[in-house]
Amino acid sequence: MLLPMLANAAAGHIRYEDLGLSPIALDLGFFTLKWYSLAYISGILIGWWYLMKLVRQPGAPMAARHVDDLAFYATLGIILGGRIGYVLFYAPKMLLEPVSILRLWDGGMSFHGGLVGLMTAIWWVCRRENLQMLRVLDYVGCVASIGQFFGRLANFVNGELWGKPTDVPWAIVFPRTVEFGADPARHPSQLYEAFGEGLIPFLIMAYLFWRTDARYKPGFLTGFGLAFFGTARLLIEFFREPDRQFEGTFFANVLHMGQILCLPMIVIGIYLMWTAKGRRTRVEPIAGGPSIA
Repeated sequence: MLLPMLANAAAGHIRYEDLGLSPIALDLGFFTLKWYSLAYISGILIGWWYLMKLVRQPGAPMAARHVDDLAFYATLGIILGGRIGYVLFYAPKMLLEPVSILRLWDGGMSFHGGLVGLMTAIWWVCRRENLQMLRVLDYVGCVASIGQFFGRLANFVNGELWGKPTDVPWAIVFPRTVEFGADPARHPSQLYEAFGEGLIPFLIMAYLFWRTDARYKPGFLTGFGLAFFGTARLLIEFFREPDRQFEGTFFANVLHMGQILCLPMIVIGIYLMWTAKGRRTRVEPIAGGPSIA
């Protein structure tokens, strides 16, 4: 009974295989480059370029040389934090087989773990260079969503992390989404996340940075980024298929693990925005130029 119902629900919808997508971006035989790897590389390079552009503005909390250091340590922090976070939050059984943790090519990265790794890297650079961490976070926050945008697009190209079954006109039939044969049409939740957690917050924060005085209120941009991402992820997760390892548990039937992890982000983000005006002082640039009142 269930099999015919799923087959009928998928009739007339876009089929993933008809889009002509492949996880592999470049295959030279001796060398293979996947879109997911390219997403990480693009996010880091474009983020580095944009951050360099931001710190050239008056009142920047760091110089160009600090951006180079941040790019290196942030990359390390995101990769290590993302992998460790995935193991702890989503696949603790991997701890019984430590070698599997090193197999990054098999997939499995946690955004929230990557965020912790990024924060740790920023803390280390700020401590070593005597920089104001909250103001540095404001600038880094303006570029963080670039990597999220490319990463979720790569998830879509890979045909992974799909959404729940649905009959909306834009639903897509992803292959191998059920074990017993018929593949239902599903929400393309990867695209929801790419735009809701990537492109849209990037554009809003760009406006706040370039068109308002938000960057002179330590913590405001950081708070906005945390609150906006947390809220967007919290809502989008309602359309996303829960992780299989949580099937039948609270994290599948009530709130997903990703939603639970977003709650403190929202609270911290709101607090930072609410108190940002009180932290505003005369801002002295780290690399010359006029001071900003």
